[in-house]
Amino acid sequence: MTPVKKGSSISRRSFLKNSAILGGTFFIVPRHVLGKGFIAPSDKLNIAGIGAGGKGANDLAEFAKSPYVNIVSLCDVDDRQAKGTVEKFPKATYYRDFREMLAKEKNNIDAVSISTPDHTHAVATLAAMQLGKHVYTQKPLTHDIYEARILTQAAKKYKVVTQMGNQGGSGDGVRKTKEMIDAGMIGQVNEAHAWTNRPVWPQGIPTPTGKFDVPKELDWDLWLGPSKAIDYNPAYLPFNWRGWWAFGTGALGDMACHIMDPIYRILPIDYPDSAECSVATVWKEMWNDSQNLDACPPASIIHLNYPVKNSNRNIQVSWHDGGLLPERPHELLPDEKFGNWDGGVLFIGTKGKILVDCYGANPRLLPTKLMTEKTMPKETIKRVPEGHYLQWVNACIAGYGKGVTSSPFEYAGPFTESILMGNLAIRSWLMKNPKLKGWDDKYLGRKRLLWDAKNMKVTNFDEANQFVKREYRDGWKLDL
Repeated sequence: MTPVKKGSSISRRSFLKNSAILGGTFFIVPRHVLGKGFIAPSDKLNIAGIGAGGKGANDLAEFAKSPYVNIVSLCDVDDRQAKGTVEKFPKATYYRDFREMLAKEKNNIDAVSISTPDHTHAVATLAAMQLGKHVYTQKPLTHDIYEARILTQAAKKYKVVTQMGNQGGSGDGVRKTKEMIDAGMIGQVNEAHAWTNRPVWPQGIPTPTGKFDVPKELDWDLWLGPSKAIDYNPAYLPFNWRGWWAFGTGALGDMACHIMDPIYRILPIDYPDSAECSVATVWKEMWNDSQNLDACPPASIIHLNYPVKNSNRNIQVSWHDGGLLPERPHELLPDEKFGNWDGGVLFIGTKGKILVDCYGANPRLLPTKLMTEKTMPKETIKRVPEGHYLQWVNACIAGYGKGVTSSPFEYAGPFTESILMGNLAIRSWLMKNPKLKGWDDKYLGRKRLLWDAKNMKVTNFDEANQFVKREYRDGWKLDL
């Protein structure tokens, strides 16, 4: 039996297998002895869920579709949200504090699904990784850029299987789009646009006020996690936290990991070197110095400039939300849909255009008649028929370095950093806007932030760097 180094963790499966080899009390009965189709308990992946309600409930249900999965432990700070999942998995232990769950259940858990609000993604994910647990973390991977860099480094350090929850990354659509672009069907891509129908929650509104009793089913202090302590307000829960900078990342953070994935996955880009934005200014009640600018804006357009790898050229990627859209391509017929309800992507090349729906689905050349007139390239990229969730399950069972995932943190981390750069532009706009701060008209117009990705620093507007790495309140940390 291989000795366990001090401070390391050993999985339940490894412990049982090693114990069997030593002839101890524990042993594994071969599957063929138990009967055809029987899956021995030792062959199953034991998954814990941090965030058992809302999206977390959906994620755990998806994992449970695999006969090789046990849902063994659940954690949620709000018993009301977790109720349905607790009833669905009655044998699973239940906790409110993920730190307590990981400490007590570490020998029973192989992998962890993290589906909390954005502001606690990083601390929960890193805590699981440090125990050697495989992790599946919902998008966006983190709340801020520094956290994304830390989780990318952690994946390499702790050698666990990772996956960010941008399901379209395992879809056929993004693979077909790449095959079309790689085949030169639209020439060289120099520009791309992405858009969403979000926010579908309140944004651009004044900070909630009033005094409310905390529901007995909710641990408000744990819900706040590393964010600064504020009074409980039902305006934030269970869904609308997305529109507040303290907890969410706005429309961009919520949907760009889905919608922009084909752009980042296909084009030869890494980190942007600059970002600028235009922001809707309809919430006039916030235009005074006494109002804290806690809310994400109701609508924005963001422009990210990407240097092309191993080239002197650039690609501009533009993001549109809150009902704002890029110009409709003239090649698209009047009755044809421009993306789908959730959004879409438009690739603009030197020889043509490709339109893609949300999640990278349904790529088509424009005009769409070309889809029947042109010969589509052969499939050269392996598909993921099992889907994003079970791909991760299978990779966890295979083990680190053997299984493959579509959005491992070495991909998802830099991708998340790239996206969140847009929020630096938005928050800088709010700081510099003359109507917010009483500056004169000479300051009108958007500001372009210059980005040093290696050092995670805005080089021409130091005030923006406070948003690269937020301050955690006492009792919370993010240390490798």
